Amino acid sequence: MSLETLTPLCLFALVSTGSPGGATTLATASGASFGLRGSVPLIAGIAVGLATMAGAAAMGLAGILLAIPSLQLAMNAVGSIYLLWLAWQIAHRGPPHLMKAQARPLGFIAGVWMLWHNPKGWAMTVSAAASFASLADEPVQLGLLLAATFGIFATISLSMWCVTGLLLARLLRTDGQWRALNISLAALLAASIVPIWL
Repeated sequence: MSLETLTPLCLFALVSTGSPGGATTLATASGASFGLRGSVPLIAGIAVGLATMAGAAAMGLAGILLAIPSLQLAMNAVGSIYLLWLAWQIAHRGPPHLMKAQARPLGFIAGVWMLWHNPKGWAMTVSAAASFASLADEPVQLGLLLAATFGIFATISLSMWCVTGLLLARLLRTDGQWRALNISLAALLAASIVPIWL
């Protein structure tokens, strides 16, 4: 497989993993509160979640979700509730110096869980599986290709969003500024579920 044939897939993965949404908002909030090192488990969980989702979409699981609308509705509902709970947690965080003993960063399992219940993730991986099916001879090969591509680009883009949060944290001086950032990130995270229900 040549670089020329992989370039469109890589561009698709870069744009779709880097665009604002629930995962990028969580990475930004985690970076602001816990730094890059404290956010690594969350970033790894989201990246592995997206990679396994892309592999599953390419191997046919997405077809089952599309064929059973009630299962898709249930996943949307559970994912929305979880994202709203996370938004609530972010909105009520204080500055890092006040929450050292209270809060811990979200971990690997939370990242995987969030991603597997994220309709944006399903939409992008199903779309990739359909659009790039010609890059592989059979579903398993396509699944591995998509998993590797989305895993790599998710790690890169989420790390960049996390560093953005870390840089924002260095600019914030007052409790009020932290409160505004946390409320803004929580609102963005909550707003990321709106397209699910439209």
